Amino acid sequence: MSGEIKENIKKIRCRMPENPFGEKVLLIAATKTRTAEEIKEAIEGGVDAIAENRAQEFRDKNDLLPPFPRHFIGRLQSNKLKYVVGKVDLIHSCDCKKIAEEISALSVRRGVESAVLLEVNVGGEASKGGFSYDEAKEAYAYISALPAIKARGLMAMLPEGIGEEAGGAMVRKMRSLLDEIRAEHREFNVLSMGMSGDYALCVKNGSNAVRLGTAIFGERRAQALSANNNKQTV
Repeated sequence: MSGEIKENIKKIRCRMPENPFGEKVLLIAATKTRTAEEIKEAIEGGVDAIAENRAQEFRDKNDLLPPFPRHFIGRLQSNKLKYVVGKVDLIHSCDCKKIAEEISALSVRRGVESAVLLEVNVGGEASKGGFSYDEAKEAYAYISALPAIKARGLMAMLPEGIGEEAGGAMVRKMRSLLDEIRAEHREFNVLSMGMSGDYALCVKNGSNAVRLGTAIFGERRAQALSANNNKQTV
C-alpha cells in the first residue's frame, strides 16, 4: 500500500477537469473505515481536507491524526453531535432545521462557531435526507438567523446510475441555486458534489468540492475480502 494512495491522488489531480468558474476544487478524502496510517498518507499526498461519515469513528480516530482540516460528511444524529461540534472545520450534512438548531445550541454552549453546508435532496430520493430543492433558500434564511452557526454552501449527491446528461443538468441546477444565494451572501460559496464515480461530471458542471474515498484509497478491505470470497464460491 505504501505510496499507492499518494499516486492515486496525483492521478486524480491530473485527471480533474477544470471548474467552469475558474475555482479551486477542494479534494476531500472520505476516510470511512480507513486506518490512521492510510489517512496520514492521503494528507501527505496533498488532499485539502479529510472527512468522516460516522461520528463515533471520527471520535475514535481524531486524536491519532495530525492537525489538518477536518470535515464531517455523514448523517448526524442528535446524540452524536457532541463528538463533532467544535472539532471539525465544516459539516456537510446539515439536512434539516432541527439538526441546525441543535448544532447552533451546542456551538453556543461550547463557545464555537460551526460552519455547515445545507444538504439538498436534489434528486427527490426517498432513501436520502436533506432539504428539498424548493426549501433550500428558506432554510438558508432560517439557519442564518441562528447563533453560532454559519451556512457556507450546499451539499448534494447525484442519484446512483444517473446518466451524464441528466446528472450534469442536476449539478448545474444546484450551482444555479448556490449562485443565487451567493449573489447576496458572498461567504456562501461551496458546492460539495461529486464522489469517486461521478466527480469529473460534477466538477465539469460547477462543483467546487468533491468527496472521494475509493478513488483515493482503493477498495475497502472488507469489500475486497467479500469479493474474494464470492469468487471462491462461484
